[in-house]
Amino acid sequence: MTDWPGSPKKLGETTVNADEMLSALAIANEISTGRLSPNEVFEHSAKRIADLEETVRAFSHIPEQLHAGLGPLRGIQVGVKDIFDTHDMPTSYGSAIYPDHRPVADAALVAMLRQAGATIAGKTVTTEFAWFSPGDTTNPHNSGHTPGGSSSGSAAGVAAGFFPAAIGSQTGGSIIRPAAFCGVAGYKPSFRLFPTIGMKQFSWSLDTVGFFGATVADAAFVAAACSGRNLQPSANPGKPPRIGLYRSAIDAKMNKDMAKTLDKVAHIAAEAGATIVTIKEPKALESGRLAHATIQDFEAALALCDERHRFPDLLSPVLAKYLEGCIVHTPQDYDKARRAANRARKASRALFDNCDVLLLPSAPGAASKTLKSTGDSVFNRLWTLLGMPCVNVAGMKSTSGLPLGVQIIAPFGQDKKALQAAHWLEKKIQSTRTKSPFV
Repeated sequence: MTDWPGSPKKLGETTVNADEMLSALAIANEISTGRLSPNEVFEHSAKRIADLEETVRAFSHIPEQLHAGLGPLRGIQVGVKDIFDTHDMPTSYGSAIYPDHRPVADAALVAMLRQAGATIAGKTVTTEFAWFSPGDTTNPHNSGHTPGGSSSGSAAGVAAGFFPAAIGSQTGGSIIRPAAFCGVAGYKPSFRLFPTIGMKQFSWSLDTVGFFGATVADAAFVAAACSGRNLQPSANPGKPPRIGLYRSAIDAKMNKDMAKTLDKVAHIAAEAGATIVTIKEPKALESGRLAHATIQDFEAALALCDERHRFPDLLSPVLAKYLEGCIVHTPQDYDKARRAANRARKASRALFDNCDVLLLPSAPGAASKTLKSTGDSVFNRLWTLLGMPCVNVAGMKSTSGLPLGVQIIAPFGQDKKALQAAHWLEKKIQSTRTKSPFV
């Protein structure tokens, strides 16, 4: 960290790489030893933002001044997805309804970050109410491709080297998918492990806050520092994990690059000593995946009931149409879906009888060449519904050179296990890439 990454490059075909990202752990270490000051970190980020933000467009608001706090996150800038309230910056939720909204208090997670010494780098672009309608953010690896959503600005900002960490939220796949598309680590904690107070709700049974970092260890460090929880992976984990390669009816949705990468990652893990077992999806979990949509739709119609009735003309046409369709779900439909979700949660315990964690794709493939869609969350919805901790592991590339990600999933409440296994796998993938090109 005493030597900063090289001068920022103009964006184009895969010009941003992992060497240009900032490590929260390394920065914290340099500041704690006095070899680096918070202002030096802020100045480096400001230069990079000045050079690249016009293309990446990760921010919805950048504060005029930055101040370093006191605590383990001193000097660590954190991008905050613009669905989290901030008392000193606008919070628009990605919506035309709230262009000048100024909350009087921080969201609980934002307050936790500040209490730990973090500096809020700014508000990052979100899709409208963290749903589907894309914002202006582009993928730092190729500006013609989607960065994913809804936490688009948070993932892209970390990938572009604007800040070392960011927070976002996931209702379907909005932490894991953008992390995969942008080539960064994404950590979706167990449901309710971190507070959603002060975050604009879309579906209260599904909404989960999460963290982005350059590496798994970086994301875990920030999550641990602001919560006081033991989440940081050990450098010497001991025995390699037992990994369950999860197979289901939706595997056909993987493109060739993703299918090849998933098999390659499993091979790398096995070569490094991990036990690989195949896990076939139980019927109850397949039903749970289908229940996700009903639960999300029913709750979204209620969560945005006021906006739908009072400001229909300020909703995007696609969201207005979606909410209109949501009202067809009856309370009886919702209750039936919740029962299916509960059965899936009970059945999910058996998934780990013969493995420690599961391995799945983070998305069907790499980021698509469009800014009109944020991608498909098909490989994420079930695990959000089950409330399990999920971690995107970056480091792979598609044949076109764009990032590909796989996700590690652990049982509910065993976040440290998920982060430890993901950190282990990340290191093995990095080691392999130093020896030969990897797709």
